[in-house]
Amino acid sequence: QVQLVESGGGLVQAGGFLRLSCTVSGRTFGRYTMGWFRQAPGKEREFVSVISKFGGSTYYADSVKGRFTISRDNANNTVFLQMNSLKPEDTAVYYCAASTGNTMRRSSESDYWGQGTQVTVSS
Repeated sequence: QVQLVESGGGLVQAGGFLRLSCTVSGRTFGRYTMGWFRQAPGKEREFVSVISKFGGSTYYADSVKGRFTISRDNANNTVFLQMNSLKPEDTAVYYCAASTGNTMRRSSESDYWGQGTQVTVSS
């Protein structure tokens, strides 16, 4: 059973920063493409960022490009999302996701999900 546990969410003022972490149980972390999605109240879950299995390739939603950075530490089974220059519209529950495939830009492409962590950006 693969478990994903997020941490690092919280309340921050606009322009501030947060760093989300997601730790994955098991010994097969390097087999997973990892990503982050988010869901704001009343909206569908949307793609934020994805990183390839060994970190050589990353991709971002246009709304976060240049402000967010995804990275991974395969030795410690952890993926990170550094979020800078946060805006009120970034407010959402952020979910870590893992896929056995080579890409993950849609919710349907994820095999495993974390429980989510709340990020609130005040204006």
